[in-house]
Amino acid sequence: MSRLILAIDTATPAVTAGVVRLGDDVELLAEQVTVDPRAHAERLTPNIVAALDDAGVAAGELDAVVVGCGPGPFTGLRVGMATAAAFGHALGIPVRGVCSLDAIAVGTAGDVLVVTDARRREVYWARYRDGVRIDGPAVNAAADVPVGAAAVAGSPEHTALFDLPRLAPVYPSATGLVAAVADWDSEPEPLVPLYLRRPDAKPSAGAR
Repeated sequence: MSRLILAIDTATPAVTAGVVRLGDDVELLAEQVTVDPRAHAERLTPNIVAALDDAGVAAGELDAVVVGCGPGPFTGLRVGMATAAAFGHALGIPVRGVCSLDAIAVGTAGDVLVVTDARRREVYWARYRDGVRIDGPAVNAAADVPVGAAAVAGSPEHTALFDLPRLAPVYPSATGLVAAVADWDSEPEPLVPLYLRRPDAKPSAGAR
């Protein structure tokens, strides 16, 4: 039995929405990606609408939603996860969250480090063996990341910080997000954002 799945990720500067058919394999029907770290809220819904239109799929035909849960910045993750939850609630379909770094690592072979921008001169990272996470996710300065890998994938400006061969995956893709789901038959776990650190905003002293 095949499933039609809406895949969303806003954990990186890429605002990704795609429609995937999951059967014996993972087939991309359509994908819309806008790379702009300040456009998550503005571009996600238009990208979803465009992906559905390009795929020739009505929202009511969807069987599930998959969303990247980070690690990523507070604002970006909130946009993606809230939108995914809203679609799931409105359509009465399950919403499954995955680690966004896992979606980048899908299909890689050997020992691979995946890194994305954590700002503040830090990176979000995780290590994989044949696409399976063996360490992380965590956030560190690049110099403090325990590399232990033969290659690196992820955002180009941050993979360049590591003296390793660079692989093609840069951002989470719709097919990677769907392939990162470990079990399609179990009840979905609650969505939990992987912030890995506190938001920048702090309550004022007068609010106590």
